[in-house]
Amino acid sequence: MNKLDAFILFTEPEQARITINELRQSESVGTIWLLTPEGSKEKIKGCKYIHIDSLYSSETIRAIAKNTKNNYTLIYLKPYALKLGYFALERMIRIAKDSAAGMVYADYYAVLGGEKKNRPVIDYQEGSLRDDFNFGSVLCYNTLALKKAVKRMKKETYQFAGLYDLRLKVSQKYPLVHINEYLYTEIENDTRVTGQKIFDYVDPKNRQLQLEMEQVCTQHLKDVGAWLEPTFKQIEFDKEIFEVEASVIIPVRNRIRTIRDAIESVLRQKTTFPFNLIVIDNHSTDGTTEAIDAFKSDSRLIHLIPERDDLGIGGCWNMGVHHNQCGKFAVQLDSDDVYSDVDTLQKIVNAFYEQQCAMVVGTYQMTNFEMQMIPPGIIDHREWTTENGRNNALRINGLGAPRAFYTPVLREIKVPNTSYGEDYALGLNISRHYQIGRIYDVLYLCRRWYDNTDASLDIEKMNEHNLYKDRIRTWELQARKKMR
Repeated sequence: MNKLDAFILFTEPEQARITINELRQSESVGTIWLLTPEGSKEKIKGCKYIHIDSLYSSETIRAIAKNTKNNYTLIYLKPYALKLGYFALERMIRIAKDSAAGMVYADYYAVLGGEKKNRPVIDYQEGSLRDDFNFGSVLCYNTLALKKAVKRMKKETYQFAGLYDLRLKVSQKYPLVHINEYLYTEIENDTRVTGQKIFDYVDPKNRQLQLEMEQVCTQHLKDVGAWLEPTFKQIEFDKEIFEVEASVIIPVRNRIRTIRDAIESVLRQKTTFPFNLIVIDNHSTDGTTEAIDAFKSDSRLIHLIPERDDLGIGGCWNMGVHHNQCGKFAVQLDSDDVYSDVDTLQKIVNAFYEQQCAMVVGTYQMTNFEMQMIPPGIIDHREWTTENGRNNALRINGLGAPRAFYTPVLREIKVPNTSYGEDYALGLNISRHYQIGRIYDVLYLCRRWYDNTDASLDIEKMNEHNLYKDRIRTWELQARKKMR
């Protein structure tokens, strides 16, 4: 029989005992190793111990590789009690063997506040480079694949990115296989809604972690032939003639509570150049259309209602960008949000010329509906650098806001006709060839309220979003490999 060695955290002794008893019910389990902090004196009979600094460090991964002896290696990532499904480990081992997987993972149940909930996960693909990809908490590695990957980790001493490094290196040689069956139950202790969790990666306190993750991902891109040097196409800003220098584009549908604020924040901009505002009103039914019409006395406002009924946010952007009155630069403003000051548009246009770029990304501040700052506060995406931003962009989930584009480039690429991830797809595509400029002044107040598109998503919708962004990354990886 194929067996596995199990490695579990031993920081909550009573919880660990429950997990150990679960593991011992399976004949597939060989040695149980307890990963414990230095100085811990608790002992459980029949288990072996490894003192670790962190579960996610390179040294811990090396210690696991050194001590595992059976054909498969199970790593449980949480200190809380694990309940295995009926013959769950045997199922994991069988699928790992049949599929020649480097690692298998499965759907699971989570107990949250005493309630048991489904937690389906998504398939791994080449573009699943996010360091926060959710595999669940039970990972079953082919031991040979794990050991080979660790040998290729060389002398790295990551404190936070060791497990991420292992995953990417395994994925270069073996498939990571999703078993879409519910094979275990775990305790979930993060009770925040999705709208709060999605900003974890830009929290300033996670900066050192982000730097390590970037280093790991950059090396992976070099290994697979998708890394790009910091050389860019030049922009000729005078190649075409435009009636105005800039157009702010606002796609909107049913935002009666916020659209007036958004429009007013644009029309009060002070610039040295002519600009206009193109509002694409996607068949609103709540009074938004009438609210927009209240500004029609201002000739700078262009109010468009599509004849089509199949446009997402991206499709509305295409309509605005391809309008004959669109300016040289197309500047984003969401219908929920407002510019922070009267010089925002001027700063954005200046950045195009000063940084010779095809796209500019600013800095924004998170607020509640009343425009009061809320955590995590200012989002500046300082992980973007001129030297490596175009590569690191494949790891993170977004490039920031507000976004602005050199219109001829945007007209050539076209915006994906979706209502999620379209801006990220554009950023990756543009960064493949052109420089992306950055502004670190707060330009934009981003309102978080119950009606935001990602304020509180169910697990199925979040999975749909993540799967799409991973697919965008996969296409981008494939395109970049062809450039080498």
